[in-house]
Amino acid sequence: MLIIAEIGQNHNGDLEIAKKLIRSAREKGADIVKFQLYDVDRIFPPDFQWYKEAKEAQLTKEQVLELAGDCENVGIEFSASVFDLERLQWTEELGMKRYKIASRSIYEEELINAIASTGKDILVSLGMYKEDGFPEINTKGKVDFLYCVAKYPTMPEDLDFLNVDFSRHAGFSDHTIGITASLIAMARGARIIEKHFTLDKQMHGPDHSGSMDPNELGQLVRYSQQIEDILGHNTAK
Repeated sequence: MLIIAEIGQNHNGDLEIAKKLIRSAREKGADIVKFQLYDVDRIFPPDFQWYKEAKEAQLTKEQVLELAGDCENVGIEFSASVFDLERLQWTEELGMKRYKIASRSIYEEELINAIASTGKDILVSLGMYKEDGFPEINTKGKVDFLYCVAKYPTMPEDLDFLNVDFSRHAGFSDHTIGITASLIAMARGARIIEKHFTLDKQMHGPDHSGSMDPNELGQLVRYSQQIEDILGHNTAK
């Protein structure tokens, strides 16, 4: 089982909060912490509801390098969703192990081809993919597709687990409140769980309220180990 603590923008532009999130994720047993690397003006219009917060959470190259180094120091994998070619170059320079293609990037052919050309493993969220089956991504690396509903937060009734084949979808990118949906996905065969992670759900920002806190992350990791023991799943690591 692979557990990804999605820090995303939940550092609110404060590197000390980001480092606390990294350490907490490591202490609670997550395998990966993931950030979002973007130029806010390329992906959001100025009148976007959370534009100001997204702008404040935009990381510089120097900050990305510092956070990746911090992950290496504490012993947890650094990963990221990159939203443009410039930030892809940043992550290639630091030797990132795997990439995430976010739901909103699923039709950005130039970016996807550039990520694929690295030969690294890729995780792909399908929350905005409208075609049948899976997108074709030609790469030497492994490609894992994640079931995802692109609603923030996702309501339980929006999930369609009964029609999701987790022998084909490698995992679940969870935007529901709480960890129940992630546990159900694992019990149904998901080998990868990605979920937003925060130190405090009461913090200001677009994703905190729907994120898991450290206690929930610890529970998710423990339950994932129990589910693996009971069902005998092969690890995704």
